[in-house]
Formats: sequence, structure tokens, C-alpha cells
Amino acid sequence: MTVPTPPGAPIRVLIADDQEMVRTGFRFFLNAQPDITVVAEAADGEEAVALARRERPDVCLLDIRMPKLDGLEATRLLAGPEVADPMRVVVVTTFDLDEYVYGALRGGACGFLLKDSGPTLLAEAVRAAAAGDSLVSPSVTVRLLKHLTAPQAATAASQAVSAAPAKPAPPAEPLTDRELDVVRLVALGRTNAEIAAELYVSLSTVKTHLSSVQLKLSARNRVEIAAWAWQHGYGQPGA
Repeated sequence: MTVPTPPGAPIRVLIADDQEMVRTGFRFFLNAQPDITVVAEAADGEEAVALARRERPDVCLLDIRMPKLDGLEATRLLAGPEVADPMRVVVVTTFDLDEYVYGALRGGACGFLLKDSGPTLLAEAVRAAAAGDSLVSPSVTVRLLKHLTAPQAATAASQAVSAAPAKPAPPAEPLTDRELDVVRLVALGRTNAEIAAELYVSLSTVKTHLSSVQLKLSARNRVEIAAWAWQHGYGQPGA
């Protein structure tokens, strides 16, 4: 069972990438952050899974194209729906392909980041994952949600949507007006802190609303909440 990191302790990170230069760059930048420390590195998927299970890091950063076991399968083994004690996985890749995005999210990843997103967004993704939030590269998020809401006329689009994360079921209990306000802002890519500032409420209040929304929608993460919002007309500014 995962032991929560004590308050104030650095976020423990595992990096898995078959390119040593990438691992070195990520390690150098993340270790320079006062609240993050790299505790393990792996050069292939099998090693990543073994190290993650042994070290129990707070966040696993996994590349997709790795020897022995690719990042999507490693994600499923560490964070998939059938895992009793799933870890927080962020997929970091060079390849901006829809099948990778959907495969990662369906496999249980809580984030999907392109390597050219820059070091600042990398650190933000680690912090978001450790806090139980999700961060997906902005360009990927927009395209993902467009796929989930666009008419499925073209074969390629239909295939992409069929591979997408399952749509959350209709809420058993209606969302309150305030919960819908929070959902709209999640769909627009706002962080919890930004939502709190925009709605003039505390951060803990935002987290309480999000927990309630997740239960009502049976959503596993913020991506599924955002998908529900876009599917039901709450994904546009002013909706």
C-alpha cells in the first residue's frame, strides 16, 4: 500500500526514458526544485515497473517508446483500473499522437505531457499529479476534447473517439450550481488555485466541490470531468 509523503517532504519522482540525455535533463531540473527529488531512474519499461513497485515514488514520469515494455503497458501495470493501489503516472513523450493520448489516459495516467512543453510545465505536472490533480499539455487537451465532442463523420475521427476514455455516466444526483461553475472552469483548463481565485472561494472549497463532482459523475480524474463538461455544453467560455 502506498504510504503518503509526509507534509513538507519533497515529492519523490521516478524517471523512465531510454535516452540517458533525457533522464539527465529531467533529473537535473527536477532536483533543482525545492519540493521535488528524483529517487529512481529506468532505461526501459520493465525496469520502470520493477523500480516503481519497489520504491513507491509519489509520481512516475514514463516515456512511451521504451525497450522491453512500452510506457503505455507500464502505465497500465502501475495505474490501470485493475491495480489495487494505483500510482500517479505522468506520460512524457515526443510523440503527439491521439492513440498515445487515449492509451495513456485509459491506462490510468493522470497526466500527458509533450517533451517540448518545457521544464516549468514538467514541474507543474509533477506537483499536480502528487496533489491528486491532472495536467495534460494544453494543445493535447484542446484536441482531445474536440474529438470527444465533434461529430463522428470521418473514419479517422471515429476511430480516435472509440479509443478515448469512457464517457462518465450521467450523474445519479444533479450537480449544484456551484459545482457546475467549478466544472466549467476545469473544462477550460484552470488549476484549483485559479478556480478558487475566480470564484472567490478557498482552495479547500474547490477541492470539496471537485470530490463531490467526481462521485456524482463517477469520473476518475479531471480529464473525465472536463470531457463530461464538453459533452454537455459546459466547455465553452460563458457556457
